[in-house]
Amino acid sequence: MPKEEFDNVATGGTFDEIHAGHKELLTTAFKLGRLVLIGVSSDKFAAAKKGKNRLSHRFEARIDRLAQFIDCEFGKVNFEIKELNDDFGPTITDRNIQALVVSEETEQKGHEINRIRAEKGFEPLVIVTVATLKAEDGRPLSSSRIRDGEIDRYGRVLKK
Repeated sequence: MPKEEFDNVATGGTFDEIHAGHKELLTTAFKLGRLVLIGVSSDKFAAAKKGKNRLSHRFEARIDRLAQFIDCEFGKVNFEIKELNDDFGPTITDRNIQALVVSEETEQKGHEINRIRAEKGFEPLVIVTVATLKAEDGRPLSSSRIRDGEIDRYGRVLKK
């Protein structure tokens, strides 16, 4: 992981069932940035990406739960939550963002963001990729697996 500290770092997700992978993503972002902009998918955007009835929590509940999680896990850190209605959010409109923390599965979006930023004459973002965490069964840790009752938020298998 780069040792630089940036003024503005962005990351994002749906944050429906907050799990250890989200903690890893946020830990990296908070280590790198003085201010972390966290994009959270709107209900409409999340439904379009994940399926209409695939969320456990509405947007307002997800951002409340995320803010509580951050407070419990990280204490006093500087962050802002932004509603995402697309894959890019403020990363393609805010020149001040310097780095983007992504997961392995969303890394390609980071490169797409940098292509758009280049077209606009913006500096490219430093892309920091966090490895996808695996559950104890070796499969990826994910909110959908938690919702389905397969694993808990730490990746422990609940049903075989």
